[in-house]
Amino acid sequence: MRYVPAILMMAICGPAFADGFGFRTPSANIYCNGQLDGANLTCIIVEKSGQPPRPKPASCGGNWGHSFSLDETGPARMDCVGNGSLRKSSYSDVANYGVAGSFGKINCLSQKTGFQCTNASGHGFFLSRRVQRVY
Repeated sequence: MRYVPAILMMAICGPAFADGFGFRTPSANIYCNGQLDGANLTCIIVEKSGQPPRPKPASCGGNWGHSFSLDETGPARMDCVGNGSLRKSSYSDVANYGVAGSFGKINCLSQKTGFQCTNASGHGFFLSRRVQRVY
């Protein structure tokens, strides 16, 4: 496993626009967007199996169990996303398997078995086609 500091991860992920960044996993099934200023990260998994780790709230009229967010501290969140189909983004920047990166106090690791991010509070999420977990 190789650790990549945030500044190097930004080099891998391309130029930052307003301290923002976006990348995908090699499988092109998970796409993430974030900001370094007040670090936060949102990742969407396009294709998945099984039930979401939390029940769909009545207030969610869209897709549930695909979008996961994390700030530098506090619990991970599942987000309701629009009713449209979840399409793959065109990010060319890839978080290769075995690469770890830090985005402020959010640490992530891309592996063949899944993509995991944890914050300074110890909260986070793990995403793979078979398993989506928030903790």
